Amino acid sequence: MNIAIFCAANGSLPESFYEHTRELGTWLGRHGHTVVFGGCDVGLMGCVAHAVNDAGGKTIGVVPQVFANHPKRPLPRLDELVLCQNLSDRKDLIIGKSDEIVALPGGVGTLDEVFHLVAQASVGYHQRRVVLYNIDHFWDDLQTMLQHMEQKGVLREGWKSQLVFVDTLQQLIDTLNLT
Repeated sequence: MNIAIFCAANGSLPESFYEHTRELGTWLGRHGHTVVFGGCDVGLMGCVAHAVNDAGGKTIGVVPQVFANHPKRPLPRLDELVLCQNLSDRKDLIIGKSDEIVALPGGVGTLDEVFHLVAQASVGYHQRRVVLYNIDHFWDDLQTMLQHMEQKGVLREGWKSQLVFVDTLQQLIDTLNLT
C-alpha cells in the first residue's frame, strides 16, 4: 500500500515523537509499504522516510519547486521525487498517490493537509479518511475542539468517519487493515 504521511518538518520535537515515528516507518518498510510524504529530510518527515528506507520500504517525496534546492530538502534517498508548483499541488499529488492517509504530530502545514481532506470529504468530493496517530496525546485537544464544534452544530455529520484517532501503532495497523 501507499501510505500518505502528513507530519512535522521541524527538528526540535520531543524524542518520543521520533521514537514512535521510527517504529511506524520501520514497520511500514518491513511490510513492503511505500510512504508518500512532503519529501523533507527534517523533523518527523525525515525520520519516517529514513526508517522506511532502512527497513526496505520505498518513499515518494512530493516537493514544491521552491524547496528543491533548499538545504535539507529534499531527502537524498527518495525512491521517487515528484516536483510540483506549490503546497496546494503537493497536497493533491500526495493524496492522489496514496491508498491511506495518516497524520502524525505536526504544525499548521499538517493541519492544513488534514482539514483540506476533511473539507473535501464533507461536501462529497471523496470518501477518504485521515487517521490521526495520537502520539503522546498530541491530538487530544483537537479531538476535544471537534467535539465542541459538533455540540455547537457547526460540523457536518460524518466527521468521525473522516477523522479517526488512534493511540498506538497496533491500532493504526488495525484501522488501516495493514498486513
